Amino acid sequence: MIFPQVGNWYRRSDRRVFEVVALDIDESNVDIQYFDGTIGELELEAWHQLVLEAAAAPEDWSGPLDMDDPELSERWEVRPQVWRDHRNFLDQLD
Repeated sequence: MIFPQVGNWYRRSDRRVFEVVALDIDESNVDIQYFDGTIGELELEAWHQLVLEAAAAPEDWSGPLDMDDPELSERWEVRPQVWRDHRNFLDQLD
C-alpha cells in the first residue's frame, strides 16, 4: 500500500501520471493534479483501492500549459538580443 505524500508523483494502472498536491487527513481527502493540468480529488479510502506505483516527475514541464495559444507563444518568444540586459526582458513582459 502506498500512502499519498504531497509533491510525490504516482502512476495509475491506466498509465496516467499525477502529483499529490494536497492532503487533508482530517477530511480524508487527497487532491491530485494530472500532468495535463486536470485537478481531481479522491477520498482516502478510494486512494487505497487504486493500483499505484511511484513515478518520477515528468521532465516536460509544459503538460498543463496550452502552448498552441498564439498570444502565449508571442509573449514568451525567446529573443536572444534582449537577453543582454534582464531589465529589458522584464520591460517587455508588460
